[in-house]
Amino acid sequence: MNLILLGPPGSGKGTQSEFIVKKYGYCQLSTGDILRQAVANNTSTGIIVKDILAIGKLVGDELIIKIMEEKLSETQSMPGRIFDGFPRTILQAKSLEDLLHRNQMKLDLIIELSVDENILIDRITKRASESSVIREDDSIQVLKKRLDIYNVETKPIIDYYSSHYQLHKIDGMMTVDAVSKKIEVLIDSN
Repeated sequence: MNLILLGPPGSGKGTQSEFIVKKYGYCQLSTGDILRQAVANNTSTGIIVKDILAIGKLVGDELIIKIMEEKLSETQSMPGRIFDGFPRTILQAKSLEDLLHRNQMKLDLIIELSVDENILIDRITKRASESSVIREDDSIQVLKKRLDIYNVETKPIIDYYSSHYQLHKIDGMMTVDAVSKKIEVLIDSN
């Protein structure tokens, strides 16, 4: 199973990915987590992206695609993969299709978590105050910049996927459990 979770920053993609990992044993491929880990481990990739992440910019397509190609290869034996935060651009979406095709795989499920962007600021503020791990991208200024970038660069892939695949839209403003149950129904019916 290859599943894409789409939605703006703070929409619950990470939370729902954790649910899917626990319930189904899938591997979460979160570009944000992968990049933050690279920064924390001071890898060559981490050194390149540290300043980019700190100001809320997106890492370039070429680097992200290379990272996902490696992760796809590493997770071949897993029962499924959740692409969380990837793809973010039309180029990345087309590259993912190519990567999957080369590995005799396909996209099985695409879910968009739709949310009220005005409420996202409250979510991010709450996440930052409750977490013992401080994320550099959990600030109001960085969130607003990320939302602007999302609306310009990433939102168009929703139209792209709608015209090429069946896109399932879930109201991300529901409770975490309600969203999880809707996702579970979609996975179980695939």
